[in-house]
Amino acid sequence: MRVMLKATLDTEKSNEIIRSGKMPEQVKEILDRLQPEAAYFGPLGGRRTILLVLDMQDSSDVPPVGEPFFTRMNAEVEMCPVMNAEDLQKGLSRLG
Repeated sequence: MRVMLKATLDTEKSNEIIRSGKMPEQVKEILDRLQPEAAYFGPLGGRRTILLVLDMQDSSDVPPVGEPFFTRMNAEVEMCPVMNAEDLQKGLSRLG
């Protein structure tokens, strides 16, 4: 299932990681492990935010996907199922 993950980073913790020079390697390590379909980075609500689109095979994937953001960056993490246009068309075709 395609899932969008939103990780809102703790400002103090992410400042610490940036100052240490470790932010690029930590982000790269997470992206290499999760292999997202898409990854976006920017300020949302005044805080550093990472948005990832992932393919999750099973609900048991939630802990290994979310934990690096909790434990390394003190992030608030949200996940929700999402569709691309093809998925939406497929789903809508099943309504009738």
